[in-house]
Amino acid sequence: MADPPGCCSTCATCLLCPYSCQWITAKKEKRKGLRTTKYDCSWFFFLFGVFLFTLVWLYFAIIILNDFHNFNEFIFRQKKLWLDWSLVLLIATAVLISYSSVLLILALCLQLCGQPLKLHWVHKILLILTALVVAAAFTGLGIKWAEEWKSARISLQATSPFLHIGAVGGMTLLAWPLASFIYRTRSTGLRVFLLLVYCAAMIALYLAPLGITSPCIMEEKQLPPKPALVGHRGAPMLAPENTLIADGVPFLMHDEELTRTTNVQAVFPERAALNSTAFNWTDLQQLDAGSWFLERRPFPTVQSLSPGDRKEAAEQKIPSLGQALEAAKQSNISIMFDLRPENHSDYQNFVNVTLEVILQSGIPLQQVLWLPDGFREDVKQQAPGVQHIYGRKILKNEKEPVLHVNLPYQDMSSEEIRQYRQDNISVNLYVVNQPWLFSVLWCSGVSSVTTNACQVLKEMKHPIWLLPSSTYFMIWVVVDCVSFLIIIWAFFLMKKCSHRTRPAESETDVLLTKINSLMQE
Repeated sequence: MADPPGCCSTCATCLLCPYSCQWITAKKEKRKGLRTTKYDCSWFFFLFGVFLFTLVWLYFAIIILNDFHNFNEFIFRQKKLWLDWSLVLLIATAVLISYSSVLLILALCLQLCGQPLKLHWVHKILLILTALVVAAAFTGLGIKWAEEWKSARISLQATSPFLHIGAVGGMTLLAWPLASFIYRTRSTGLRVFLLLVYCAAMIALYLAPLGITSPCIMEEKQLPPKPALVGHRGAPMLAPENTLIADGVPFLMHDEELTRTTNVQAVFPERAALNSTAFNWTDLQQLDAGSWFLERRPFPTVQSLSPGDRKEAAEQKIPSLGQALEAAKQSNISIMFDLRPENHSDYQNFVNVTLEVILQSGIPLQQVLWLPDGFREDVKQQAPGVQHIYGRKILKNEKEPVLHVNLPYQDMSSEEIRQYRQDNISVNLYVVNQPWLFSVLWCSGVSSVTTNACQVLKEMKHPIWLLPSSTYFMIWVVVDCVSFLIIIWAFFLMKKCSHRTRPAESETDVLLTKINSLMQE
């Protein structure tokens, strides 16, 4: 394997101490004749693999933040404990990626300085634990939250051009330590193997844009209109969800139980676990539907509320459907709602009562967006002006005209959105909270999105990025050419450096050979 050609004692000590946990100078190392063995190389490759594995998890962790509030609610329903688990996720992921990154940087610097890669056993154990933790995280994601794999596919449409540039840059920098190792190692087979793997990886990266597609690669004039925003349960980042101050678009209740968004455990402790339909209106009006929002802080934006907003939030009660419709009518905005529980034995009566309240409210029926599938034909007869939203894709043999669909954003591809738009079918996707996701759907031509972050998305005047195909092609060619030139330069400089140290090493080898021959005689 590679011989350490010598390095500044201070630099060697600073690098070897955290990586190998040994306070020894480069000179002493050389006298001891320690080298980077094949066993050491295998641990370096394992370190590199763990780094890439953790980096991919970091990417996933950032992507799933769009839907992480659902995970917080799931944990609350199971354990009755509220915590913003996204902070735990990000902190843990940051620790893991920082640890593997520091070790990898130390290893590459040691290689450039010609020092042996003697990874300490503590680091080996921690790297194995890191790999197991990340593997467990991916396994849990695949079992309990499989739809996030679709989210990752959509995210690549928003990030692939930049991931390509980052990957090319990282692999280009890797050329320096790789060239140093190749010119110092005595194993021809390993040298050829590493060169072939590196060249194959670079060629794949250089050609990667051929397979990159994104709806945001388009001309400015082709950009569709900005999607309309539908407040999910109101404006839950700024006010208690489903209350009258929630952006003027309230909904009565989202959860089947009242425990998450009211103080039902304090007022009716013996009935707290019951379905909300088990409470009459008098009971519901005794509940506080706002204080939980200030105490649990479901979103970080709660901290930005003024004292007046906090006081108003704390005074919120569960609104009736009539109050919700009155607020929508006064604000001249549409209201889209679902009707639960759909499996209730008296569901038809729920539909009739709901329609009666809608008709009595005096709200223009075109402002009411009806989502429930049950007894839809009855709704069309009793309130023919209501706008019907379908929670499914359009069938090819559809008998009746479907003008509006409402689906999870993971279930609709950019191609399908464009086709629906051409067919004058309105598409609403939920729940879209992050600007990167909103940008991709905007470029795809979606009509509207349901969001928790109205205050963020309404301020966006333009997608995060928009590139004409010609501009992206130019960026692609320039990045690849610059990378290729830097790699050639790196190998050329490392070859010159290796030639400078080789004569001295050769003279030493000859002297040692002569001494060995004399001793044998």
